Amino acid sequence: MIHGLTVNNLTERVIQRSKRMILDTLGVGLIGTTTEVFHKALQYSKIYSTDISSTVWGQPELRLPPLYASFVNGVAVHSMDFDDTWHPATHPSGAVLPSLVALSESVSTHHKKSGLDFILAFNVGIEVQGRLMHFSNEASNIPKRFHPPTVVGTMGSAAASSKFLALDQTQCRDALAIAASYSGAPLANAATQTKPLHIGNAGRHGLEAAFFALLGLEGNKHILDLESGFGAFYHDYEPQAVPSLESYNWLLEKQDVAVKRFPAHLGTHWMTDAACAVRNHIVRDCHSLPVNDIQKIQLKVPDVKYVNRPFPSSEHEARHSFQFNACTALLDGSVNVHSFSDHNISRPEMKALLGKTEVVHPLDNKPNFDQLYCEISITMTNGVTFTERCNTFYGHWRNPLSNKDHLKKFKSNASMVLSADGVDGIIEVVKNLENISDCSVLSTFLRLRNQTTYKHERSMHNKS
Repeated sequence: MIHGLTVNNLTERVIQRSKRMILDTLGVGLIGTTTEVFHKALQYSKIYSTDISSTVWGQPELRLPPLYASFVNGVAVHSMDFDDTWHPATHPSGAVLPSLVALSESVSTHHKKSGLDFILAFNVGIEVQGRLMHFSNEASNIPKRFHPPTVVGTMGSAAASSKFLALDQTQCRDALAIAASYSGAPLANAATQTKPLHIGNAGRHGLEAAFFALLGLEGNKHILDLESGFGAFYHDYEPQAVPSLESYNWLLEKQDVAVKRFPAHLGTHWMTDAACAVRNHIVRDCHSLPVNDIQKIQLKVPDVKYVNRPFPSSEHEARHSFQFNACTALLDGSVNVHSFSDHNISRPEMKALLGKTEVVHPLDNKPNFDQLYCEISITMTNGVTFTERCNTFYGHWRNPLSNKDHLKKFKSNASMVLSADGVDGIIEVVKNLENISDCSVLSTFLRLRNQTTYKHERSMHNKS
């Protein structure tokens, strides 16, 4: 499949959806370069050097070897949990896009790839992730053991990189076999600074697997068929034959991704929309929430243990807390990029609301991004109860962001790091990506830093 698919297999819907994914991922990656975890990953990666180098997004004076450019840019993409989410559950783009951007700069000038080549490789990486997850019913639900991008994301990066490097069929098989030995990371590190490393490592290890295969390193050609191979990650793994390539049906054609409006676990987006709706019953005429008049808050959510955090103490825990996001929406009327600051987490009104919040898990509320719902009930001290339920939040694949709001999100994120020329340049490149002769032009705009914020960051770094 990896070797056989061509640009002629791409459909207009797949091209347009993948361009939205690419633009959104670039945006969340750029704003992610402002985070602490990104700078820690960058500091580590600076110890590596080579004659071949690639762009670190938003860092005009710094280049790294392709493997480590892919790594740090992947960390940036997931550093705020702001990247896209698919069904079955994974973050598909962050493991693939940084590897392809890094590769686009490092290939020989005699073998430059077009934008259509880039889109094809990107979609091959997305498709491989989806096909592997469809071999398991367990993969359809919100995970309990492994963080999915570390499992299928590594394979997707290997597939995308192999396609971009034009590996032959045998080399593609070897790349997937090698990538499988890099795959898997425990979900216990969710809501910590380590979780963003999962996406960075998935991209880096997949790219490394493709490089090894290119050099002739071999692996088990049947890795995808064996219980002791890729089947080790899923209890009910049952591989199936790939559809004919002559009239290939892409999974992205029928299953779009969810695009987040704010940087937190996808499950919290249902709860936030429900909480904003119930707030309208209580708060009138721009007044603040009457915290003292609230007796009890009940949240009906699926049983997802790593997003059940009654009193989060860090930004990463807050991003993985049904309770925190519900209470933020109640207090502020929305959740946004700035909601997860230490100040907002520790404010007295937040602690008071969290102390009144309880969580219940109805049996009909499945931990599945295509089926779950969130409901919030607020009981006032006078005995009156207000209830709202969200079945599909705005940004979900059943209710996707409008092109206007999608573009607004990108501009808001990217302008935190890039100059206006950089932001507009990326928008124009991605908009016309299928018509561009050299896809490496994208990196030119990823280096156009907003000098005001860049000087401020360097000043703060020097002081520390």
